[in-house]
Amino acid sequence: MSPARPCAPEVLGRLNWLTPLLPPLLLLLLLCPRASLGDCRPPPDMPNAQASLNGLTSFPEGSLVTYTCNQGFTKLPNKADTVFCLKGDVWSEIEEFCNRSCDVPTRLLFASLQDIYNSQNYFPPGTVVEYDCRRGYTRNYSLPKTLTCLQNFTWSKPEEFCNKKSCPNPGEILNGHVNITTDILFGGLLTFSCNTGYKLVGVTSTYCLVSGNSVDWGDPFPECQGSPPTSNVTPAPQKPTTVDVSATRSTAVPRLTTPSHASTPTGKGTPSAGVNSIVFGFVAGTLIIGIVILGIIFWDRGKSG
Repeated sequence: MSPARPCAPEVLGRLNWLTPLLPPLLLLLLLCPRASLGDCRPPPDMPNAQASLNGLTSFPEGSLVTYTCNQGFTKLPNKADTVFCLKGDVWSEIEEFCNRSCDVPTRLLFASLQDIYNSQNYFPPGTVVEYDCRRGYTRNYSLPKTLTCLQNFTWSKPEEFCNKKSCPNPGEILNGHVNITTDILFGGLLTFSCNTGYKLVGVTSTYCLVSGNSVDWGDPFPECQGSPPTSNVTPAPQKPTTVDVSATRSTAVPRLTTPSHASTPTGKGTPSAGVNSIVFGFVAGTLIIGIVILGIIFWDRGKSG
């Protein structure tokens, strides 16, 4: 014979100890937000990512939560990084979407990354990217124009596969000089100067710049205008065939060969050519007379002896 079931009054009598707890329990139910009764709990954890919860612990149906990849990781292309709270406290499915990647490819002075890679942000090891030469440079086909993402998540070292184009040889400017500061390649600098006595008209310098599909000097070359300076060197005087007539005169008189044409000095100075002739005549006459007298004396002595 089975035992008799307790009647309702007996059961209620046994629950009398819960009576004091009923008011707090009812208050707690009233204070709890209705969303907590059927909304989603915090979304699932994702490898290498953090969910943006904004301090919330429960999420109503239709709520959206987005994840952000940890530092050093990159979002995989075509992978979702967001979950939705569905009916029944269930989050939408999501796959792992953060992974290690090389940074944006190296920026090169002489080449630019091809357009197809500019919108890409995920570069796993083994990824190869290509470059094109910038304007002012020409392709060196002996070297590859690519970079590769290595296993240590760094890019391979770039070769200098583009060389600078060369501007035309500047030559020289008339009455001046062209000074090549570095070289005549793209980006090179020329300066100009003029010879002494000439003035520079135009630019003092110019660069080798892009011109269409090639390169050329950015400015017209200047001109050197003016006259050369007069020489300051005094020419050596030629030896004149002249004689000084008077110490008080500043000009020389040509040498005269005819005594009768000589001028008579009016001041102190050397004798004229006529006076010289008279003196020489007198001296010569005196000598001749002396010789004659001596000859007579010696002749007389010889005769008497």
